[in-house]
Amino acid sequence: MTQILLLMLKSRRRIGAAGAFVFVILAGVLPAQAAERARIEAFLEVTGFDVALDSIAFSAAGAPELLGFDAGSFGAEWTKLSEEVFETSAMRAIALDILEQTLDEDALAHAAEFYETPLGVRLVAAENAAHRVRDEEVKAEAGERIIGALVKAGSPRVELFKRLGRAIDAADTGLKALQEIQFRFIMAAAAAGLIELDLDAAELRAYLAEQDDALRVALEASGLASSAYTYQGFTDAEVEAYAEALEHPKMQRVYELLNAVQYEITANRFEALAYRMKDLTPEQDI
Repeated sequence: MTQILLLMLKSRRRIGAAGAFVFVILAGVLPAQAAERARIEAFLEVTGFDVALDSIAFSAAGAPELLGFDAGSFGAEWTKLSEEVFETSAMRAIALDILEQTLDEDALAHAAEFYETPLGVRLVAAENAAHRVRDEEVKAEAGERIIGALVKAGSPRVELFKRLGRAIDAADTGLKALQEIQFRFIMAAAAAGLIELDLDAAELRAYLAEQDDALRVALEASGLASSAYTYQGFTDAEVEAYAEALEHPKMQRVYELLNAVQYEITANRFEALAYRMKDLTPEQDI
């Protein structure tokens, strides 16, 4: 079977909904007047969501391992395939298509106003820099060391990071979203003949649900380490101000939608990856 999808946790800036969940979320935020595409493009750049989308491509590195492969055994074929499937301009285009119809002007203006402040600009720069670090293990280890030191010192900063995490995923849909991505990836791999699955769809969902507790713990630990690494250059007061900004109802609507879009694109691309992997020629069996 598969491991918990830790590769999806490593680029965790935003946690939201995926798969079937995205349609529920989108249905709940359809605006009276959708934002124009040009404004959406500017919005993605101001908020750093464009870079967050691009970083989805980094998550492909661990995909073969989840199915029993070693990515290195594919050589240059794997690099070429992952670059094609996770082509950044295509992912941005999908996001724009969805957001153009679903992100309302009022919520867009509110979020953009915050991210255009001096603090907002610095936060986006820090988040973008963290997203661009390709060595996720080094980044995670650095974040864990920071958290360890903060805990030892009894710093209130750890609770502020937890508050950030709750604000980013106020609806607490991140865990189900990650499970949905796992489910869609595994089912696509089985349908493509890439793996032999000894469970039907219902049994696979039940198996993944058994991992709830472990995945929730992993999510929180990953989120804390990511925040510690990303926001190490900010004061406690600045982190608290960010948490307050994220807790605003309008910002909550924006993040709920951005989360849904990011995870739907991730699930979609992993499904495409599974179907394309059947054409590769690994040097080892599953």
